[in-house]
This record gives sequence, C-alpha cells and structure tokens, in this order.
Amino acid sequence: MANRICFEPSRTLMEFRLLPGFTSEKNSIDKISLKTKLASTKNSTNNSTINLNIPVVSAAMQAVSGVDLSLSLAKEGGLSFIYCSQPIDKQKEMIQKIKAHKAGFVTPKTVSPQMKIEELHKLTIDLGFATFPVVDDKDNTFLGLVGKNDFDISIHANYKVIDRMIAKDKLKIGMNVTSLEEAKAIILEGHQHVLPIVDSKLKLKYLVFRKDINNHLNYPLEVTDSYSRSLVGAAISTHDYKDRAPELISAGVDLLTIDSSDGHSFYQRDTLEWLKNNFPKIPVVAGNIVTYEGFQFLVNAGAKAIKVGMGSGSICITQEQKGTGRGLATAVIEAVRARDDYFKSSGEYIPIIADGGITSDRDIIIALALGADVVMMGRYFARTAESPTETVVINNRVMKPYWGEGSFKARNWREARYHQANFAEGVEGFVEYAGKLKDTLRETISKIKSAMSSAGVSSIEELHTQANLEVMSALSIREGQVHDIYMPQ
Repeated sequence: MANRICFEPSRTLMEFRLLPGFTSEKNSIDKISLKTKLASTKNSTNNSTINLNIPVVSAAMQAVSGVDLSLSLAKEGGLSFIYCSQPIDKQKEMIQKIKAHKAGFVTPKTVSPQMKIEELHKLTIDLGFATFPVVDDKDNTFLGLVGKNDFDISIHANYKVIDRMIAKDKLKIGMNVTSLEEAKAIILEGHQHVLPIVDSKLKLKYLVFRKDINNHLNYPLEVTDSYSRSLVGAAISTHDYKDRAPELISAGVDLLTIDSSDGHSFYQRDTLEWLKNNFPKIPVVAGNIVTYEGFQFLVNAGAKAIKVGMGSGSICITQEQKGTGRGLATAVIEAVRARDDYFKSSGEYIPIIADGGITSDRDIIIALALGADVVMMGRYFARTAESPTETVVINNRVMKPYWGEGSFKARNWREARYHQANFAEGVEGFVEYAGKLKDTLRETISKIKSAMSSAGVSSIEELHTQANLEVMSALSIREGQVHDIYMPQ
C-alpha cells in the first residue's frame, strides 16, 4: 500500500476568493506599497534581502525573458530570469547587455583623440550615435566630447578628433555623480545635452543624456543594484552549473535560479552546496517543490528563495505525463507553513515564488494572499511586445509563439533540465498579443492594489497576516462570472 494517501483534494488558485475587510484611510489605493522580498542574502556578515517594488518576475523561458523584456520589467519594479537553454556565452552576453543599462547612466563608446574625422564619421553612421567621449588611449582619462555637429566631413575628413573636439575644460563634468537628480541639475546649469561622469582621477565612467533623465525619473519603481544598473536574474541547470554559474556571476548577475521541474533531488542539493562554497554572496533560488519537506530540504541545502509549483503552468504537462504535481494553492499553503516554521527557528526569512498556474490577475492576488512573496509568470509576459518572439496573424488574430522549456521545441536542452529525452513535459502553442508590457502590467498592478485596499491591507506583509480567504463552490465561481446576459460579438 502507498505510504500516504490523502483524500482531501489539492486546491487551485481559482477556487479561492479574498474576503473584503475594512478599508481605512491608511490603506486607500494611493497608499498601498507592493514592495516585496525576492531572496534572502543572509550570510555570516549580512542579514538582508533582495527586494522588488512589485511582486512579479518573468520565467526563465526562451519565449519570455529576453533583454528587452528584462529591461522593461526592471523599470516597472520587477525582475526577469534569463533562460539557460542556450550556450553559456550567449546567456552571459544577455546579462552583460542588461547590466550595461545603468538607470540613466550610459556606458559609452569612446574614441581616441588621434582618430581621423573620416573614421569618426563612419562610426556615427554605423552605430547611430551622435556624441562620443574622447579619452586618452593609455588610461581612459576623459579629454572631451565630439559629435556630428563638430565637423563637416567635406572639410575636416583628414583632421584628427583632437582638432575638432570640445575640450573638457569647456564642459561641465560630473565627478563621482551617482544620482540622476544631481546629474540633471548639472546639465541644466551647463546648458549641455550630455554630462560626462568621471571618477576622482578624471577617468570616464558614464555619460548621462538630458533626453534620458526625465524618461528614467518617470519610473520611480525601477529596481537597480548599488551601481544603478537594472536588476536581473539568470537560470542555471544542475548539469553544467560549474561552468555556467561563474560566467554569469562575472557578467554581474544579481541572483541565480536552478531551472528544474522537480527540485527535491540530490541534483539540486549538490548544486546549492557547490554554489554556497564557491560563491557565498550570490543568492540562489531553488525549486520547484510542492511539499513542506521539499521546502525544508532545499533551504537546508542553502537555497535563499523557493519556487513553488509543479505541472500547473499553461504549457506544462508534467501532471498529465507523469502523474506528479499538486494544485498550486495547496502547494503554496504547504510551503508557507514551512517558511514560517523555518523563520521562527532560524530568524531567516526565505521568500516564496509561486510559479505557474496564474491564469488571470485574480490568481496573482490569491497567490499573494495565501502567502507567496512573488509570482513567476511565463504566458503573461510571452504576450507582450518586449518578449523575444515575433508576432504572427492566425485567423485574423495577432498572436505570439509560446512554448515550454520541457517541450520538443526546446528538446536540445531538455536533457539538462529534465534528465530525460524520451517524452515532453511541455507543449508549443500561441498566445494572443497584448501590446506593451508597461500597459498590461500597470493594469494588473492597479487590480492588485484595489484588491488589497478592499481587504483592508496596505502592504504584502499585511496581506500575508491579515487576509481572509474562502474556498468557493463550483456554483459560486459560476455566480461570480458574467451570466444571464446576451453579449453580441
């Protein structure tokens, strides 16, 4: 006989509803904060967390998390995990591109003072840039600025850059400037369209453009590291982590996640222990798990956040193929119980990421109310303009391709993720195009805040401790949907 048979069915997110509470002045929609914990960074010298300003991350999938989506999501306050189902150098390059985008601070293409103007002219055409900082060839000391308005190619082709540049003593320069507000003040004072940022030895660090400043100041929730660069995560597998992880860390990744359909395994234990011994400052998200014991196992091995969910994603067929998995609501409830017990005994808070099974904005709200700190989504982001795939028209509907990392489309990499190649655990399909990420996401965020206000809470932490939820019957779910009305198409 089986070791344990539970006759209480596991629950899905769509079976729960959040009950209203008292909405006071302090939890009106405009006062609600969605700041949340993504991963613990606790070690022998540190006891903090990586935080997000919205409780949303994108899944590490080929059809989801590219460079454009990662940058756009970071501006809105969330984070992307760059997928590992690609060569190491390609994944590293993606991380480097994201990390090159400091919030308003541009890592520039520099030119030599000895470069000929005809060569510079070709560079402006090839790269589409109008302004270049001029630096000393030996030590990167800033010398001046040169742009297309500083020369006439028909006259100055054989001149050198040093002959036509605006020297540094004629420019306003920001020394050790780290905030956009400070950079903006200097630019306005100097009547410049660009501000060179240098260190105390006049070595060039960044350029800040006037046109970019207001754009970045319009994103108050943007999440950045200590150098004002966009936060980004990356996936690794239990197959090549010893080669892949060091390269991603050298590129500046902020945290790693182990990409696996089943995290309760010696594969993940060995991966976590190796990373803890070799890169103790890099937090690692582990999973996926659906049980109390799975949470304990991964945290004891060194995980700093846990992904919860198995077989509940829209393109995942693990439950169908293997008969393993659990309803996401029940899985989150079990993991939250384990998280709270671990926090009481250790003092370390391990965030939970609800992964898969999010079919609507309502499901995000329920997952958070049940105790998840963050939700991870694939289909939601695959629909957006910033995802890596191209739009196609099918039956007069604009669609985007979407496939799982366990599908046959990703079969070249499935061995590393699933340790098998004889059957698929994911499918391929299309999702309806939803437009720009910011428009879709801001509507979702408005719904989350409205629900929290109705529940009488003003933060994710309050939602975790004060939410009242109720299981709905099939008829009550039906009652809450549009019914008994004719809606012409």
